[in-house]
Amino acid sequence: MRPIPSLKISISGVRGVIGESLTPTLLTRFAQAFGTYVGQRTVVIGRDPRTSGEMVKQAVIAGLLSSGCRIIDIGMCPVPTIQLLVRHHRANGGIAITASHNPAEWNALKFIGRDGFFLNTGEARELLDIYHQGEYTKVAGAEMREVAEVSGATDLHIQTILKELGPLPAGKRKLRVVIDACNGAGSLVGPKLLESLGAEVISINVTPNGLFPRPAEPLAENLGDLSAAVKEHRADLGFAQDMDADRLAIVSEQGVPIGEEYTLVLATLHVLSKTPGPVVANLSTTSALQEVVSRFGCPLFLSKIGEVNVTEEMQKHGAVIGGEGNGGVIYPRLNFARDSLVGMALVMHLLAETGQTITELLSTLPQFSMIKEKLVCPSDKIPTVLRMVRREFADYQLDLRDGVKVVLPNGWLLVRGSNTEPIIRVIAEAASETDAQQIVAGVYQRLRTCIDS
Repeated sequence: MRPIPSLKISISGVRGVIGESLTPTLLTRFAQAFGTYVGQRTVVIGRDPRTSGEMVKQAVIAGLLSSGCRIIDIGMCPVPTIQLLVRHHRANGGIAITASHNPAEWNALKFIGRDGFFLNTGEARELLDIYHQGEYTKVAGAEMREVAEVSGATDLHIQTILKELGPLPAGKRKLRVVIDACNGAGSLVGPKLLESLGAEVISINVTPNGLFPRPAEPLAENLGDLSAAVKEHRADLGFAQDMDADRLAIVSEQGVPIGEEYTLVLATLHVLSKTPGPVVANLSTTSALQEVVSRFGCPLFLSKIGEVNVTEEMQKHGAVIGGEGNGGVIYPRLNFARDSLVGMALVMHLLAETGQTITELLSTLPQFSMIKEKLVCPSDKIPTVLRMVRREFADYQLDLRDGVKVVLPNGWLLVRGSNTEPIIRVIAEAASETDAQQIVAGVYQRLRTCIDS
């Protein structure tokens, strides 16, 4: 297997391995490029708890100051908090310092526009052009502006959620919940939000020290400690976040991970019961979402994968909720961003108001099995691989908006290149795990042969 390159520059930002490819010089230049892009105005910055975070932040500050920007540093916080604060302060942009689900040795910069959304394709290409040309705005020392360190960002985030949703309705007993924040940015705010909602909270992995107690992605295979804690404490459910707290996974009261896909399904079930309207999700989201949306007589629109693609489609259709099947819930009335905190609040309200357990709620929904695989693939070879997939499945209905999605008699298959890593992602869904595995097996070896040829 080819080694994964330690630097990735794309429309999703820049990420790399600290001490190898992601150097202070490169970070400062990207910050200079962003400062030039926003035009010497106000930029909000924040970071996750990775051990390299302070070094990366100082390099970013140097680049932004040298290009004439005023900086609002909101400290260690989730990415959706940074997006919320860009809007709150009416800033001209933001930089989130986080490598999200990547391993601990990685870090990254994610660039946010003045509307609190990540840069779209056109905007990101403009920023990359500035970076590659190297013609950055430069100001003299006397013209450099302040770095304002602003506290209370996560408190504002909690207040925003409570103002819109309110505390949980009074019941016979408090809901008991276990939260696993992976020692990430959610450690600072997740338990506090749940307590503010009125829940009884048991916290694990909530020391924001940058040390990963488990792989950062909140996948079922990484949630053993959370599942055990839910059963031990007889909790009503468990929540798992990734390092930057934009993704949310759920463990049922039985200690069973229900799959990231059903986070959005349950949140949508609650929102549509209150406010029916259009829903947007990406092409790799479970088909169970269609069942929920149809139940309320609402339309479902599918977008390309990536938060910015979902948010643009949500704006276009006036969606009441949207998101991605990787545990990303976007509720515009609260925060137009993938936000695990909003997701937790919506699911908690669903449980409290229906009086049902997670298992009981899921029993009313169609159950699908989804398989996700990935293969290391040089970025320049991805187009060749996708052409091969189109040829192999030419007799089926194809959606080519983001890689190749194939609609099969017993499910669907999606093959696409990642925007954040030099890999090919393979996703299949079917009514049974056996069928989903067969769909993946039917294409996996052909993909590997094409990559290695």
